[in-house]
Amino acid sequence: MDGRLAIIGTGRIGEALLRGLLRSRWLSPDRVVCTDALEARCEQISAEYGVEATTDNRAAVAAADVVLIALKPQVLVRTLTAITDAFNTDQTVISVAAGITTSTIQDAIEGEVPVVRVMTNTPVQVDEAMSVLSGGTHAEDRDLDLAEEILSHVGEVVRMDEEYLDAVTALSGSGPAYFFLLAEAMIDAGILLGLPRDVSTQLIIQTMVGSATMLRDSGRHPVELREMVTSPGGTTIAAIRTLESAKVRAAFLDAIEAAKLRSEALARGE
Repeated sequence: MDGRLAIIGTGRIGEALLRGLLRSRWLSPDRVVCTDALEARCEQISAEYGVEATTDNRAAVAAADVVLIALKPQVLVRTLTAITDAFNTDQTVISVAAGITTSTIQDAIEGEVPVVRVMTNTPVQVDEAMSVLSGGTHAEDRDLDLAEEILSHVGEVVRMDEEYLDAVTALSGSGPAYFFLLAEAMIDAGILLGLPRDVSTQLIIQTMVGSATMLRDSGRHPVELREMVTSPGGTTIAAIRTLESAKVRAAFLDAIEAAKLRSEALARGE
């Protein structure tokens, strides 16, 4: 990247993006400025990554070609409204704030500044994120291309119309929590069956990693892969019968639908 990147809000997601972009060598530390509300946190970021870090959001935005907003949703509008004069129409603004629409951001910063909204997830911390991006009213292909290039350094990226992002939030944004809950339950089951915790943990983690790799790389439908494990009259079908009796599949459908409805409510400011 030839220009200057400002990361506004260097919390968990902001720092993960910073780390991934620097590790990929897509840009050098001297082209990045990060912001945080705490001076001590700014000093920590600067010392660890060699980038400029400041509590001055206005100065960071004014000097940037690309502005990556990684603020908490509840403070985003207030923060952007306070520095609206720092933005200009030559910039690309990329927001990874969950539930905040492009129209809300555009209203906060005013003018015809290109805005791209991104829904990513916590595996961004290990460069394995699933990110979905949508362009606002003033975003052009070059803005979407730039956002996709940035996010591609920390995982997979797809483009979708913004109307789908609440569903994306429910499915992949919240998705890691569903897998962690499942892993926790399976590890506890191993302990219940008499396995040491460390062994049970190792078994489940590697089983999940291997299964995810098969699903990603084989090109086969999940049903087909499941049937490969499910022998007639065997242990797997006995377990699946119990899961189906407990309506686990229906519970997942209901849970993800509930997450979508909550995402919609958050977008309305509720």
